[in-house]
Amino acid sequence: MNGLLILLIAIIVLLAAYLLYGRYLARTWGVDPNAKTPAYELQDGVDYVPADTNVVFGHQFASIAGAAAINGPIQASVFGWVPVLLWILLGGVFFGAVQDFASMYASVKNKGRTIGYIIETYIGKTGKKLFLLFCWLFSILVVAAFVDIVAGTFNGYQIAAGGAAVPVPANGSVATTSLIFIVEAVALGCLLRFGRLNKWTNTAIALVMLVCAIALGLRFPLYIGLNSWHLLIFLYVLIASVAPIWALLQPRDYLNSYLLIAMIAAAVIGVLAARPPVNLPAFSGFAVGGQTLFPFLFVTIACGAVSGFHSLVSSGTASKQIRNERSMLPVSFGAMLMESMLAVIALIAVASFASSAETAALGYTTPTQIFAGGVTNFLTVLGLPRDVVFTLINLSVSAFALTSLDSVARVGRLSFQELFLDESIRDEDIGPIRRLLTNKYFATILTLVLAYFLTQVGYDSIWPLFGASNQLLSALAFLACAVFLKRTKRRSFMLWVPLFTMAAVTFSALAITIGKLARGIADGTYRWVSGMTVTVDGASVLTAWGAGVQLVFAVLILALGVVVVLQGVRKLLEKTPASL
Repeated sequence: MNGLLILLIAIIVLLAAYLLYGRYLARTWGVDPNAKTPAYELQDGVDYVPADTNVVFGHQFASIAGAAAINGPIQASVFGWVPVLLWILLGGVFFGAVQDFASMYASVKNKGRTIGYIIETYIGKTGKKLFLLFCWLFSILVVAAFVDIVAGTFNGYQIAAGGAAVPVPANGSVATTSLIFIVEAVALGCLLRFGRLNKWTNTAIALVMLVCAIALGLRFPLYIGLNSWHLLIFLYVLIASVAPIWALLQPRDYLNSYLLIAMIAAAVIGVLAARPPVNLPAFSGFAVGGQTLFPFLFVTIACGAVSGFHSLVSSGTASKQIRNERSMLPVSFGAMLMESMLAVIALIAVASFASSAETAALGYTTPTQIFAGGVTNFLTVLGLPRDVVFTLINLSVSAFALTSLDSVARVGRLSFQELFLDESIRDEDIGPIRRLLTNKYFATILTLVLAYFLTQVGYDSIWPLFGASNQLLSALAFLACAVFLKRTKRRSFMLWVPLFTMAAVTFSALAITIGKLARGIADGTYRWVSGMTVTVDGASVLTAWGAGVQLVFAVLILALGVVVVLQGVRKLLEKTPASL
């Protein structure tokens, strides 16, 4: 098998899915180009901000296409390239793209409200409260995992054999460029809001900013250690998640979207030129390395196939920026299919290496490094300089994760605030405790502090729980949208199979994860030592304290998920009132 053939199959499937299935859903549900969208109806200059389709697409794609779209397929490749490819394509088309479109559609039709509000309206207040608590816990996991991934990408030093810290120019350049991006994003945000230039002029300015940031980053690498980056990134997320959406999130994602799309286009060109061989086995078995194909393939590959986090972006931020309902299809359905393409490229990249020993010998110890190394190998066939290409690919990967970070932190903050909001209580009657809990600064700081402690575990330890929680969130999003579509007399049958499939997958995965964590604590596999990880015989070992934190999260998330699913399914099976 050749990587080029895999790529061509993916392009044909994903393009046909958009033109046929995506447009079918738009016709079936009834997209109204003449309807006044929430971005105009509730425009407030902070969250509800009308934006051009390409700007919202940039925000959506940059937010959802996190490092998970790269990490998942590479980690799941132990099962072989065939099951990975099948789940990316089938999951991306019939699960992920449908979920993202349905979530955005339901949100736009409900004044840009989140999935939590949709659950309250169509399932009940108790279901909403439980869902918001679930979202908050999930957001903490995402922030913890992604901060560790970004900090690792920025880490300016690696420890050599003798214990000396050796500078890593590629990481230093990525760090510098990313910081310049943030400053440029603020400037671009002011230009987009107050400059009143046409979109082509804005695009030209954005591209010039992008090139300048990359050039300066390559010229002036910044060397800062991992722990310092953890703190600096959390400080950035704190500021970004409470700032007006037009000031940073919207223009930053607009800038990054060009970089991310350029990276995918370059990788496609590289595959066409290099025609890399596929050195992975087609299928490795139903049980590999202590994990079974079901359910772990389906929770390991989340972004790229189906990800519950996408529903939070679609209904939490992007839906509040849609100028015309026609934009929903390309922004949601289209962005998801492009992310599936990224996941296919990640699969081709890892498959191009002969073995894990080869990647280790090259110094590629993380999935993002393997991805960057594989794509770099493809592009050097065209004569491009290896060091520059490797730096640019790493920069793109960090942009994926960084753009997801402040989006999910904002969603986590909003979820925590909504937990304690009560529309029946007037603002002047809110007590001091409720006022504190609904304060956006308190909610953000609490979310980030808890995430910081989990960051110390390391993303690789968090990933199984993150994956299972993410896919359970997807099941809940399918459930909420299915109830909404049914209660508003729209067809919902296309959501039923994804709903019950993801529920079965995630409940199984969470139960197995809970059992593993509990047994590890009980039999001493996880050690009681200071800190959350410890190095034993050269390997990083999760401590019992770190495992205990994850166990609490896993039990809470499973319990909340079961209750919300039972409430939602009961509503789904009820006869629709004739008045609706």
